[in-house]
Amino acid sequence: MIPIFYDTHAHLDFPDYAPDLDEVLARAQNAGISRILSIGTDLSSSRQAVALAERHSFIHAVIGWHPNHVMEAPDDVRPELRDLARHPKVAAVGETGMDYYRMPSQQTGGTAAQDEAFKRKQAQVFEQQLEVAANCGLNVVIHQRAAWEDTIQRVRAWSGKVRTVFHCFSESPEAMRQVLDLDGLVSFTGILTFKNGKNIRDTLAATPLERFMLETDCPYLAPAPYRGKRCEPAYVKEIAATAAEVKGVSLEALSAATCSTAEAFFRMRA
Repeated sequence: MIPIFYDTHAHLDFPDYAPDLDEVLARAQNAGISRILSIGTDLSSSRQAVALAERHSFIHAVIGWHPNHVMEAPDDVRPELRDLARHPKVAAVGETGMDYYRMPSQQTGGTAAQDEAFKRKQAQVFEQQLEVAANCGLNVVIHQRAAWEDTIQRVRAWSGKVRTVFHCFSESPEAMRQVLDLDGLVSFTGILTFKNGKNIRDTLAATPLERFMLETDCPYLAPAPYRGKRCEPAYVKEIAATAAEVKGVSLEALSAATCSTAEAFFRMRA
C-alpha cells in the first residue's frame, strides 16, 4: 500500500488543466494523493475552486485574492469572500499576502508613486482577508515574495486570531522560526528537489516534523525529474521522497505527520 499525501496548494482552475483535468486528478489519486486544496487567486478563481470542490469529494477550496492581482480587486473584498466562506467545501482563506518582486516601476513607464499605490492596495486587501478569516473561523494561506518584513509584521498583528501557513517557503531557518513562534506553519514545494535548492532543504531540516506541509503550487515548480514541465498534484510523491530523506524518516512517518498537520489547519469536514 502506497503512503498517502495531500497537495495543500494547487491551482486546478488554471487553463493549464483545461484539456485533461480528469486525467490529472486520476494520476494524483493513483499516486496516493488523497486530498487536494485548490487555491483561489481572485474572486473568479475562488468561485471556480469552490465549483471544483463541489464536483470532487477529495478537493477542497481556498478562497482569496493574490497580492499580484489586487489592483483589479474592489475596494472591499470582504462581502464576496464572506459569502464564499460559508460554503462547506471552503477550507481556508488565501492565497493572500505581500509581493514586491515585480513592481510597476520596473515596467516601461512605471513610477515610484505607482509602487507605493501597489503596496498600499496589497496591504489593504491582505488586512481585509485576515479579517474575513478571523470572523469566519478559518486559517490563512500566505504568499510572500521579496516582502518578508511587511508580511510577517501583519501576520504578527493578527497572532492569536488566525493561524497562517507560509506556502512555497523559501526563506531561512531563522525566518521559519519567526513563523513557528506565531503558531504558524510552513509548506514546501518541488524546489526541495532542485540541485540549487540546498537552502530550502536546510530550512526543512531545521523545521519540526509536525510543523510543515507539502504542496506542488502546480502548474508551477515541477520537481525533479519533471523540472521545466507542467506540474501536477501527483508530483507530491517526488517532493515527499526528498522531504523524507532530508528529515531522515520513512514515507509512512512523513505521511502521518504532514496529513495530520493539514487536517488540523484546514477546515475539511465536508
